[in-house]
Amino acid sequence: RQQKWKSSVSTQAKMPPCDFVPEKYESYPYEHMQKIREQHIAPSLRTYYKKPLLLHQGHMQWLFDHEGRRYLDLFAGIVTVSVGHCHPKVTMATQKQLARLWHTTNIYMYPAIHEYAEKLTSLLPDPLKVVYLTNSGSEANDLAMFMARLHTRNFDIICLRGGYHGASPYTLGLTSLTSYKHGVANGFGCTTTMLPDVFRGPWGGSHCRDSPVQTFRKCSCAKGACVAKDQYIEQFKDTLNTSVPKTVAGFIAEPIQGVNGVVQYPRNFLKEAYQLIRERGGLCISDEVQTGFGRTGSHFWGFQTHGVVPDIVTMAKGIGNGFPMAAVVTTKEIASSLAQNLHFNTFGGNPLACVAGAAVLDAIEEDGLQKNSEDVGTYMLLELAKLRDEFEIVGDVRGKGLMIGVEMVTDKVSRRPLPAEEINQIWEDCKDMGVLIGRGGLYSQTFRIKPPMCITKRDVNFAVEVFHTALQKHVERAA
Repeated sequence: RQQKWKSSVSTQAKMPPCDFVPEKYESYPYEHMQKIREQHIAPSLRTYYKKPLLLHQGHMQWLFDHEGRRYLDLFAGIVTVSVGHCHPKVTMATQKQLARLWHTTNIYMYPAIHEYAEKLTSLLPDPLKVVYLTNSGSEANDLAMFMARLHTRNFDIICLRGGYHGASPYTLGLTSLTSYKHGVANGFGCTTTMLPDVFRGPWGGSHCRDSPVQTFRKCSCAKGACVAKDQYIEQFKDTLNTSVPKTVAGFIAEPIQGVNGVVQYPRNFLKEAYQLIRERGGLCISDEVQTGFGRTGSHFWGFQTHGVVPDIVTMAKGIGNGFPMAAVVTTKEIASSLAQNLHFNTFGGNPLACVAGAAVLDAIEEDGLQKNSEDVGTYMLLELAKLRDEFEIVGDVRGKGLMIGVEMVTDKVSRRPLPAEEINQIWEDCKDMGVLIGRGGLYSQTFRIKPPMCITKRDVNFAVEVFHTALQKHVERAA
């Protein structure tokens, strides 16, 4: 029986019905779980919220805690549950494979890896037709860097400030957010360049980005021209002319920055950046760990929204709906650079992973989730934009499909980040009313909304109403 619970914040918002009944929680009491956490789980693995959630079960866009409370999950296990928690198609396919064959490694042939490789590469444009399967996004980006260096025989890789590409010692050089940097040598051969952030950066206007919602900043750009984009490209050229050799190994960028709070670049920025890199002998890497698999709505891959074809594409998170898998897809020629010596991955592309991945692709297609991302995501962006117009502290609403950022500020003129304790309270209030959202940005000032792609407009109405209540509470507290 689902428990009725009173939030510490009262809201008129009515949680949409759900006929799924979670199993009874039968594990350790909450306090014992906390004790284990303190004593045996590495302290770098932090939890969200003042009183961390003890989650017990998931069903599509819903999560249930140990007391049976239901939450609308708008963060999807950090943008990973793509088709829905415990999606029946994925669960069934994986259970069937579990009983057949878990693992042999790719030194042998087995159906799953071949079927999956064919299925996945059919969704990418020529010549991106060769796949190397790994277990995580960090691993995939690590390998992409390695391939770019081997193939070009150059070393330097350019990345954007604010980018997140993993936390392995190699990829840490590409990840440009202080909170992830440890005081040890990393990033040899990785050079950051200015982030073309049209909200927070030095340039930006009212037509820059590929989103239903633009910034408040004004510009005098003629149709088809973008002064902000030109200025950021000048900065990119400056980095190439001053900080790296005449030839480079490559350039990596997320089509929309994820961890940094859904930052979108001006239209055509990536197209021109790719051209500049290729002129210097480098490869272009698109990190699709968060933007891939239909999440942006209009296209299956984030790079397609920029009108470019990269040389290497990395993907993870939503690829397996929570199963630990990832992939690097590239050309035959680039992939063969790695074949000159041994390079092996024990678990990459094991039968279970490939079956889960194939079932995810089927679910995306059969459930129409790319289209749902576009329709529901656009609806949500426009609803959230109304809150931006109403509240001074909502500085920017941005994104595409079901990849949405809401940046919180002290005021719209200064664009200074809202202090952490104020954001924390709004965030906690949303959780208390049954809505889970993520956080991102350099100052953790941006709410990240990236739900399972199966959410509905009814869910959006509930979430926006909850967010509205939390913002009103903040205004009352401030007064």
